[in-house]
Amino acid sequence: MKTTSLVAVVFALALSHTADARNRSFSGGSDYDSNGQFGLGLELGEPTGLNGKLFLNPNQAIDFGIGEVYHYYYGGDGLHLYLDYLWHPKQLVATPAFKMPFYIGIGGRIWFFDYGNGPNNGANAFGVRVPIGLDFDLNNVPLDFFVQFVPTLDFFHNYAHDVYLDIDFSVGIRFWFS
Repeated sequence: MKTTSLVAVVFALALSHTADARNRSFSGGSDYDSNGQFGLGLELGEPTGLNGKLFLNPNQAIDFGIGEVYHYYYGGDGLHLYLDYLWHPKQLVATPAFKMPFYIGIGGRIWFFDYGNGPNNGANAFGVRVPIGLDFDLNNVPLDFFVQFVPTLDFFHNYAHDVYLDIDFSVGIRFWFS
């Protein structure tokens, strides 16, 4: 119940902000200024699901998602919720068509999954995430694409592992609302 409430609050806060698709740029003197304030889209990989990003200032954002994580070695799929704080310390490319910042962050995830067949096979994990990625922030249309890998230290409950280091990989696309 608490997780559902947290997701609802994050989505409500995110949807309360808007960005202009024609001129989505913040003003600021940092190396990277985002082209938008709030974007929502799809993420494929681990996890696969919905992804959102809310910029708090020109180069720092909250990234969040809800989806499914699948691992053949765990024996079951599961609901995955995450929330990260991202920094965009360096813009690697700036062209008339797009900007490409590097980003890194810290966050957490909650993962609920089933393993095996039968009753009482539910387990969960709390993980500390460190997302590292590249964002392709298009300048002339309200879209961005991202690619990231995310080392995660998971702490399990009701499962064979107690602690496990996982590395997830995902790609995604977001639409920036006007």
